[in-house]
Amino acid sequence: MTRRPLGPTALSGPDRQLLLRPLRPTRNLTEEVVARIAGEIRAGRLAPGARLPTEQRLMQAMGVSRTVVREAVAALRAEGLVTTRQGSGAFVAPDTSRVPFRIDPNGLSSIEDVLEVMELRLAIEVEAAALAAERMTAHTLAPIANALRSIEVAIGKGESAIAEDFAFHRAIAAASGNPRFGELLQFLGGYVIPRQSIRVAITTPQEQRKYLMRIQKEHRRIHAAIGAGQSAEARKAMRTHLSRSLTRYRRLAERHLQIWEAER
Repeated sequence: MTRRPLGPTALSGPDRQLLLRPLRPTRNLTEEVVARIAGEIRAGRLAPGARLPTEQRLMQAMGVSRTVVREAVAALRAEGLVTTRQGSGAFVAPDTSRVPFRIDPNGLSSIEDVLEVMELRLAIEVEAAALAAERMTAHTLAPIANALRSIEVAIGKGESAIAEDFAFHRAIAAASGNPRFGELLQFLGGYVIPRQSIRVAITTPQEQRKYLMRIQKEHRRIHAAIGAGQSAEARKAMRTHLSRSLTRYRRLAERHLQIWEAER
């Protein structure tokens, strides 16, 4: 038996009513719209190639602004669930199983989550440092040196040097000559430097300074190896740096677990 086409939105009757109903009050309407439409797509009620309701229809049915609808469509497009055509509107992607790689920032709330990201970095940044050494020029080395000095200045001011640390790693990724390394670090954003996501148990400014200077010593070794064009040493220095960070945060995870068990 041949199935009859359902029309431009591939929704009718009860299914259409599920999508086109007012949203509940929420602090983030865009996320609510995204979740609503994504749910219809994943449930198969919006079929591949189906056209979404118009902006005006979504605005009226859900009680949201045009800006919210456009932000939601943009987010769905970034997730690979929706495509847009100039003058025609938004359509369900032909293959919604091809979802781009992503890490949900809201999911990086525990030490274990951050450790997973650091393990990912370990697999990538070690090779980026080696390539940076192999392809080193005065032009590519300068931003690494500048970032290293910026970290020193921030530590001297008693700051955490998170942004400066991130800039150091991004400069190395850029020096690799492969833009994909830098793109990945940019994608990970602030989660590249884990002390931004999880506050390390440091009780005094003196302890913080000591902790940061230990990290800075590792940074200087990486910079020296890249500056000398020693790819093997750069690879080793970056691996040591990230491995020690992993060890530090694993110990922190164990400490938190012990505290939690003691309080039970």
